[in-house]
Amino acid sequence: MASAATMTSEEVFERYIKPRPWVKHYDEGVPADVDVPEVPLFKFLDDSASAFPRRTALYFFGRKVSYRELLDSANRFAKALSELWGVGKGDRVAIYLPNTPQFAIAYYGAIKTGATVTPVNPLYTPRELAYQLSNSEARVLVALDMFKDKVEEALRAEGVKVEAVIYTGIDDYLPGIKALLYRLKERKPKIRYDGRRVVKFTELLRRFEPRPPAVTINPREDVVALMYTGGTTGTPKGAMLTHYNIVANVLQIDAWWKRGRKGEDVMVGVLPWFHIYGQTVVLHTGIYRAATILVYPRFDLDRILKDIERFRANIFHGVPTIYAMIVNRPDIHKYDLRSLEVCISGAAPLPVAVAEKFEKLTGAKLREGYGLTETSPVTHVNPIYGRYKVGSIGLPVPSTYAAIADPEKPILLPPGATGELVISGPQVMKGYYKMPEENEKAFFECCGMRWFRTGDIAYMDEEGYFYIVDRKKDLIKYKGYSVYPREVEEVLYRHECVVEAAVIGVPDPEVGERIKAFVVLKPECRGKVTERDIIEFARKHLAPYKVPKEVEFRDELPKSAAGKILRRVLREEELRKRGMSS
Repeated sequence: MASAATMTSEEVFERYIKPRPWVKHYDEGVPADVDVPEVPLFKFLDDSASAFPRRTALYFFGRKVSYRELLDSANRFAKALSELWGVGKGDRVAIYLPNTPQFAIAYYGAIKTGATVTPVNPLYTPRELAYQLSNSEARVLVALDMFKDKVEEALRAEGVKVEAVIYTGIDDYLPGIKALLYRLKERKPKIRYDGRRVVKFTELLRRFEPRPPAVTINPREDVVALMYTGGTTGTPKGAMLTHYNIVANVLQIDAWWKRGRKGEDVMVGVLPWFHIYGQTVVLHTGIYRAATILVYPRFDLDRILKDIERFRANIFHGVPTIYAMIVNRPDIHKYDLRSLEVCISGAAPLPVAVAEKFEKLTGAKLREGYGLTETSPVTHVNPIYGRYKVGSIGLPVPSTYAAIADPEKPILLPPGATGELVISGPQVMKGYYKMPEENEKAFFECCGMRWFRTGDIAYMDEEGYFYIVDRKKDLIKYKGYSVYPREVEEVLYRHECVVEAAVIGVPDPEVGERIKAFVVLKPECRGKVTERDIIEFARKHLAPYKVPKEVEFRDELPKSAAGKILRRVLREEELRKRGMSS
């Protein structure tokens, strides 16, 4: 037999990947594969509403939305989209909302017409919003009324062809007195509704009957969600996730933790639903399991901790920053968090100390997982009850093949070798929207399978556990958010005094990586433009999490012989200065 160093891709696949060595380390009862039915995603809501009509689906500041009401409202919204604007297959509906009942209603209502939803980060500036609306070719936009000014500015941008804006407010789903207090406290914008171009969300639900249009869905081909991600270039790209992709990932997640029957769980809905992580693991998986989801439009740790105790929440999906905030809270012992059973951390590496403290505090199992927007998102999780290897992202979930490949060639590498993590499975996206060249870079065929390149450098051990060791590109992870240096740099270059700019991430135990910008100013601006000036300029054009937290002025930036700015050198210098290893 050939040595590991000389093995062909086919030999590596047959010996190390095809047998899926990781399956033997699954918890008892977790299957090697899941049966993925070819059904539309909205069947999850139909089924749960049929089986548990009175169960609370969403709890929102005292307002309870039952599964029957959620389905009824989604059906009414679907009818409105179809009747007023002819929305159907091939159309895109953008959702510019924080976590609210309206988000779930708009999402499921839109896909019931056969349309594709494209959720937008609520923190986006008009420039960022306009790009997504234009690139996705969205016809209808559902937006929070407090975003009116940003929406109107975005609609004036070239290429935006939105035909109607449907506004809703936080107070629309607050119970009586809370809604009144909200209106008194907040200065709500004045919106001129015309019933066609600018419409009120709640009015649509009153006007239309709960009769969605008849639509035929091809789950493997029809795109249910167009999720924007920076990918490898920094230019936001739309990942096309089909009904089959997300249905598969929900069932893979559900299989990982076999517990009782449906209609029993209470899930903490703190992860944002505009992002595929919160959308799949909380919203869709919660609806599939007929769980009660505690909904939070913004992060409020006091309320979250009180609600865990009050509602005996048992499932919590989060990011390392959230778990760190919980364990480091001085008064944390006054809250009873012992109802928590399973907690998953994703989006960034989970510090071992944080996991240990959290488990001791709650008695829950806190496990690290891994995924990407392009994979719906979950591909790996550590066993809930079995062997949890510190520093590992865990094992590929059921029906998933993972391998290590040469970063530049379509060649699979044996266990222990470091290369690019690649994924093949039913949750892997259809491709990037209108970007054939990016699709060529992202996928390759090998051993009879289609593999997706994650862009992360990793290795697999002999037992099938995977470890991320670096990033193929210069992606920055700040509080679980993905920040692409190029996008930030392009904004900085728009400043009239900036000659050159480079952005890197500096390791920070509290936020993952702090964003630091290195800037070269025009000679006439030196000594006049301050760090604060640059940061404030960036704040006007970028979502808050993308704004540099530090700015260092330099006379020049390190470059390659070809003149390319070397972010790697800057990062190494910064790590040495801070006494960190690269």
